[in-house]
Amino acid sequence: MSFGPKQPPRGSYHHGNLREALIAVALEMIGKSGPNGFTLAEVARAVGVSGAAPYRHFRDRNALIAEIARQGFDRFAGELRAAWDQGRPNPVAAIESVARAYLGFARQAPAYYAAMFEPGFPLEDDPALLAASERAFAVLRAAAELAVRGMPAQGRPPSLMVALHIWSMAHGVASLFIEGPSGSRRKLPMTPEDLLEAGLLIYLQSVGVK
Repeated sequence: MSFGPKQPPRGSYHHGNLREALIAVALEMIGKSGPNGFTLAEVARAVGVSGAAPYRHFRDRNALIAEIARQGFDRFAGELRAAWDQGRPNPVAAIESVARAYLGFARQAPAYYAAMFEPGFPLEDDPALLAASERAFAVLRAAAELAVRGMPAQGRPPSLMVALHIWSMAHGVASLFIEGPSGSRRKLPMTPEDLLEAGLLIYLQSVGVK
């Protein structure tokens, strides 16, 4: 599966697609040095345009990173939503599927993932980016709500808390054990998917989700 536009030949973009060329080159740079490892001027030089040209499309470097992160969250949400599949065949299995999709996205789209979670500025600085991130989290929230719905009201854990715990575990495993732009991660005697699945099962059983 491919995530992101292919990089055009440097200095040979066609009229009208400078924006896409800037995004493609920035993604390549994020993949090599992370979201904070380059300047907008360096992106312009790599594309083959003047230092002023990117400002036709992005007010600054943060705006370029925000657009990449927004695109990433939109794709991320789609992957999570497809994996959840409306909670089929059952809530626990659906959560495990979502967790695998979470790790799969981090592995297959590391540049997008880095821009999404390490942009270098608060998500609140860009309303469109914040909204995209919330759409992705909404999938985890829906999965948690379905998982706790059948539990007795007394002692039922808050679905938001469950969603945040699932998110924290998935993101923690991805950050620690899946290689990204910053280099190799720690090695495991098992796959990250197996580690996360075991942790989720223990957690869900501890809060009474079956």
